[in-house]
Amino acid sequence: MSNMMRDSQIMAQTNDENLGYMSDMALELAQMADDAGLATLAYLFRMAALEATTANGGLAEPDDLPRQMTSH
Repeated sequence: MSNMMRDSQIMAQTNDENLGYMSDMALELAQMADDAGLATLAYLFRMAALEATTANGGLAEPDDLPRQMTSH
């Protein structure tokens, strides 16, 4: 049993790291798209980065996101 729990912890940690990496990459791609004058593409990459960030840490407080979105 402890072996299975350890494996799931390792998988969760790897998943967090992957999401963090995806978020960073998406933000870099958004910047490159901005530099190239591709505003729509930059927007999509920023949404992907937000999505990865939310999946990474936002699960603990699901009511946090709607408040952020409606505040502006």
